[in-house]
Amino acid sequence: MSARAGDEAGFLVLWDALQPRLLRYLRVVGCDDVDDVAGETWLQVVRDLPKFKKDNADEFRAWLFTIARHRAIDAARSRRRFRDKVLATQPLPPLVTPGNPVEDEVFHELSTRQAVAMVAGLSKDQAEVVALRVIAGLDTEAVARILRKSPGAVRVALHRGLRTLSDDPRIQQIEEVDL
Repeated sequence: MSARAGDEAGFLVLWDALQPRLLRYLRVVGCDDVDDVAGETWLQVVRDLPKFKKDNADEFRAWLFTIARHRAIDAARSRRRFRDKVLATQPLPPLVTPGNPVEDEVFHELSTRQAVAMVAGLSKDQAEVVALRVIAGLDTEAVARILRKSPGAVRVALHRGLRTLSDDPRIQQIEEVDL
């Protein structure tokens, strides 16, 4: 892995390939500070990359998403502590991101957001398993290690989550349009 040796181009290849999946995963698990948590994740990866001794892409992905999960948990804890300290706050205005004028990219982003929203609508356990298996592309064993569950529990949560998604009327509408 050239990124481990300090090769900036090698690191950019990793970042380009995994950043979109990382952001989707963090949205699915309900992270409020997706960009901040992703940034903290990559900072830890850069810092600890020389210690990562495996050359397997699957192991690297599992390591990245384990770090991301821990950073998301830390961010949620920090947010709760902050909210407990603040007596009254003004609600923040919704974050508006400028749209991309290219029609194809807008439709792609819309469908991605809809898919992430549907997965996020599952139970927390199912959403995280579906996100790690489908969005992150990790195998059952890696997901089981990250979540500290048995592979059987991961398979059951995945099956139930995918079945719930397939029963969703929004998915059925898409299937009808494709016919």
